[in-house]
Amino acid sequence: MAKTAEELTGVRRYLVGFHWRRTPHYFTDILILGAGFAGLRAALAIEPSLDILVVTKDQLPESNSYYAQGGIASVVDAGDRFEDHEQDTLRAGDGLCDPEVVARVVREAPREIETLLSWGARFDAEGPGKLKLGREGGHSYNRIVHVGDATGQEVMRVVIAQAQQRPHITIWENTFTLDLLTLEGRCVGALVYRRGEVMLVWARQTILATGGAGQLYRETTNPAVATGDGLAMAWRAGAELRDMEFLQFHPTVLYVAGSARYLITEATRGAGALLRDRFGRRFMPEVHPLAELAPRDVVARAIVRQMEQTQHPCVYLDLSHLDADPVLRDFPGIARVCSSFGLDIRRDLIPVRPAAHYMIGGVRVDLSGRTSVPGLWACGEVTSSGLHGANRLASNSLLESLVYGRWCGEGANQAAASDHHPCHPHPVSAPHAPTDTNLNLADIRNALQSLLWRKAGIIRTGQALQEALRDVLFWARYVLAQEFGQPSAWELQNLLTNAWMLVWSAWQRQESRGVHYREDFPRRDDQHWQRHLSVPPPR
Repeated sequence: MAKTAEELTGVRRYLVGFHWRRTPHYFTDILILGAGFAGLRAALAIEPSLDILVVTKDQLPESNSYYAQGGIASVVDAGDRFEDHEQDTLRAGDGLCDPEVVARVVREAPREIETLLSWGARFDAEGPGKLKLGREGGHSYNRIVHVGDATGQEVMRVVIAQAQQRPHITIWENTFTLDLLTLEGRCVGALVYRRGEVMLVWARQTILATGGAGQLYRETTNPAVATGDGLAMAWRAGAELRDMEFLQFHPTVLYVAGSARYLITEATRGAGALLRDRFGRRFMPEVHPLAELAPRDVVARAIVRQMEQTQHPCVYLDLSHLDADPVLRDFPGIARVCSSFGLDIRRDLIPVRPAAHYMIGGVRVDLSGRTSVPGLWACGEVTSSGLHGANRLASNSLLESLVYGRWCGEGANQAAASDHHPCHPHPVSAPHAPTDTNLNLADIRNALQSLLWRKAGIIRTGQALQEALRDVLFWARYVLAQEFGQPSAWELQNLLTNAWMLVWSAWQRQESRGVHYREDFPRRDDQHWQRHLSVPPPR
C-alpha cells in the first residue's frame, strides 16, 4: 500500500532523453501550453509587444472547451444577485471552495460575457439586447448564457478567430508537449515534439492550460486528447497538485452500445426533462428535494444505484412531455445525434448513464494564476483554483477559463515585460532510458481505464482503491521507466501518473464529500477532512 510518492517507481524527470547542445531551440516571450478556451483567453490578454507561442497537441479547436454544451454561468439579469451565484457555488463545493476566489470570479463574469459579445459571440437572445438565460442543476436562478447545446463551439470559434488575427500570436498545432523545462526550481520553457523531432522552447513565462484527464476512465465525455499531460508534467516539474480525488462524473451521457459517448447537457433537465428507470418510474424526487436538478454528484450516484437495483445498464431521459418545438430549437445537436440511432427526442426515451466529465483537482494556483513553480502559471481544468471545491457547479468551468485565463495572461504579461534579460538557452539535459518494444501499450491503457471505472469510479471503497492502487503501481513500475518515441506512449505514461495521483488521494480521504463518495465512509467529516489534500512530490 503506497504511503509516499517514492513507491511510484520508475518515474523519471523527463519522459525522453535530450542534450541542450544537440537539440533545436525556439525562443518566445510567453509560451502557452494548450489552445482551449483558457489558453486562448490568456493569449488574448497579452500585449502585442510580446511574442506568444501557443502549443496544442491536436488541431484547433480540438479540446474539452469545444465540446462544452451547457454554457457560461453569469449574473446578467436584473433579478439575479452575485451573492446568490456565490452561495450556489459554495453549496455545490461542499465546504472546500475558497470564498474569496468564488466572489472574485463570480463578479468578473459579466465583464467577460461583454468581452465575448464584443468579439462577435452569438449567444441565444430573447430579443434585442436581452440574453436568453438557462438554468442548470444547483443554480437558484436562470443565469446560464448559452448557444443552444453547442456553447463551446461558438466561444471557441470566437477566440480562435481573435487569436488568428493577432500577428504576435503564433499557434503550433499537432505539437506534443513532453515536459516543462526547469532550472534551479524555475520554469524556463518546455520540451516539445514537433514534426518528428524533439525541440526546446525557451520562454520568459509559461502558462499551462492543457485541460483535464477524462481519458482515465472507460466511460467518459472527454475527447481523446484529455490524457492529463499537463497535470503529469507539472507534477514531474515539482508543482503542487491537490484534490486529485475530486473528478466529476456527468450524470447523463447517451448510452448506445458500441457508439462513442455523447453528453446530454444538464440544460435538458433544466428545461424539464425527467429521469426514469427501465420500468418508466421517476426516481429522483425520492432522492433529493431538487429532483432532477440536484447537484451532479447526487444525480450520478442515484443513477448508478438505480441501474444496480433494476439490473439494467442505463436509465432514461424523458422529454416527451415537453413542447416539441422548443426542444428541437434548444437542443439541435442532441436531436441530431439521437436521430442517427433512430431516436426521436420528442417522443422516445433517451438511454443515459454517468461518465467521467471534469477534473476538479489539479495544479494549485493563487488568485493571479501563479503555481508553486516560479515562471509557471496555470488556468482552466488543469488547475485547482479554489472555485469548485469538492464539486463543480454547472457552467462554472467556462467561466473559470475566461477569468483565470485573463488573469494568467495579464500576470505573465507583466512578469515577462519586466524581465529585461535576453531569452537564452540553459544547460538543461536528461539521460536516455531503454525501450521495451514488446509492450502492448493499447492493452495497458484499456486495462487502466476499465480498472478505474470499476475500482475508483462514482462509488468507492477502501478495499477497491487498494486493489486499484496495487495494479497501477505494478503497471507504472515497468512503463514509466521506459523511454518511448511516440505520443500514444507518452500519453499512457501520463495517464498512469494521473491514475496514481487520483487513487492515492481517494484512498487517503476517508470521508464522502462532493464528487468523492466512499461507501465505507459515507458521511462528510469536517473535523478531519475539511481541507485540501496535496499529492506527495516526486522523489
